[in-house]
Amino acid sequence: MSGSRKIIARARRHKRVRKSVYGTPERPRLSVYRSLNHVYAQIVDDLSGKTLLASSSLNQEEVAKTGSKSEVAKCVGENLAKMAKAANVKKVVFDRGGYLYHGRVKALAEAARAGGLIF
Repeated sequence: MSGSRKIIARARRHKRVRKSVYGTPERPRLSVYRSLNHVYAQIVDDLSGKTLLASSSLNQEEVAKTGSKSEVAKCVGENLAKMAKAANVKKVVFDRGGYLYHGRVKALAEAARAGGLIF
């Protein structure tokens, strides 16, 4: 599969997932994006169109230098769960962004669950 076909296929999967995944003020959406080198996660209220919290591997430089990409994603998930707990967000809806649920996406999700987020 060439690069552009992969991007189109992921966009198609993401569109299909977003039909059923919607963030509300009571249960916002935990959106994940992964690039080649970094992973980004944000908690979004789709009703008002606002990002409530955000965390990325750009903020985790000390871990990024030593750990693998999955370890960095785990650190991002833990950090986001800690921020969500401080902002009194307990339940979220998980949006994997069209990515398969393994590797960095799975590590981030499991770390967020371990940190206290419910999804």
